[in-house]
Amino acid sequence: MKRVAIVQSNYIPWKGYFDLIAHVDEFILLDEVQYTDRDWRNRNRIKTATGPRWLSIPLRRGPRSQLINETVIADPGWNVVHWRALTHAYRRTAYFDEFAPVLERLYLGCQGERLSEINRHFLEGLCSVLGIRGDLRWSTDYVTTGSKTERLVDLCQKAGAHEYLTGPAARAYLDESLFRRAGIELRWFDYSNYPEYPQLHPPFDHQVSVLDLIFNTGPNAVEHLKIAASGRALR
Repeated sequence: MKRVAIVQSNYIPWKGYFDLIAHVDEFILLDEVQYTDRDWRNRNRIKTATGPRWLSIPLRRGPRSQLINETVIADPGWNVVHWRALTHAYRRTAYFDEFAPVLERLYLGCQGERLSEINRHFLEGLCSVLGIRGDLRWSTDYVTTGSKTERLVDLCQKAGAHEYLTGPAARAYLDESLFRRAGIELRWFDYSNYPEYPQLHPPFDHQVSVLDLIFNTGPNAVEHLKIAASGRALR
């Protein structure tokens, strides 16, 4: 039984995003869709001593119809700026010294020009740090037809999926009947009730980048994901 998820790429996303990757056999990045401003595609939140802070990758302005995989960065030095901000915010965490070298290499070695390439660079690097051996693919690896739900169903079929796993927000737009007709089981991922962990700056905030979890819990980070209790082995 092959399980697939299909999601737009995000920049250093929160722990739930990586939990979804860990729960599927193939994770498809759907980036040939319209880029949306003020979203998670090019930014995420970290914890600081003065409260949450956004880290945003600066982007060149494009047409309103611009796709995520067409979006280009505006400042090639953004990665140095972000690494300095992360160092300042997390240098006193329990596992900063242990994980800073690998994460610094991940940042300073990021030379991509397109947002999609940058996001995938971090997704693959952070999966490695977490011990998640996810199979990440571009949706463009497959030739698909249709729009909206039809396209998702077609992607699942081309990928050989028996199950499609998605977040609860998708209930607002998915046509569930198309999955039933295709013989693909539609399953909803539950992002609620994650355990808290020792976060450097209270009050606790779940809605921050997975980097917060890594710096604060180190090698135990994956134990704070639902995959740890699911009985599903990390591949």
